[in-house]
Amino acid sequence: MASATFAAGCFWCVEPVFRQLKGVNDVQVGYIGGHTENPSYEEVCSKKTGHAEAVEVSYDAEEISYEALLEVFWMSHDPTTLNRQGPDIGTQYRSAIFYHSLAQKHAAEASKQLLEDSKRFFNPIVTEIVAATTFYRAEEYHQQYHAKHGIL
Repeated sequence: MASATFAAGCFWCVEPVFRQLKGVNDVQVGYIGGHTENPSYEEVCSKKTGHAEAVEVSYDAEEISYEALLEVFWMSHDPTTLNRQGPDIGTQYRSAIFYHSLAQKHAAEASKQLLEDSKRFFNPIVTEIVAATTFYRAEEYHQQYHAKHGIL
């Protein structure tokens, strides 16, 4: 089992996008990239922890590649808006790829460069590509939020 971690705005919206993919075994929502241990949702929303809302995707690399996950990541949000996705504003909603290996880092950098070269976006891509740090699983009520509330 392999892991991939992405931040692309509100984790409620990102989680179901990855969960539906063949080869993805699980998706957890949580917080990563900050300096506070075991932060709560309220602390992350205070913008004082440095964490981003993110998804940790567990996948079978025999069924779906990391590169395919990157394509879904790029398509699922606007990577040109700094610290914002739609109505959600703040550093916790930043666009970021948290790599777990040098192979993931190189794949993420290559995919970002391909997207930039394609000129698909008028504005520059602001997505961070940084080493994964501790992923803190969000509170249970955030897990599979849309499914629990009949949204999807």
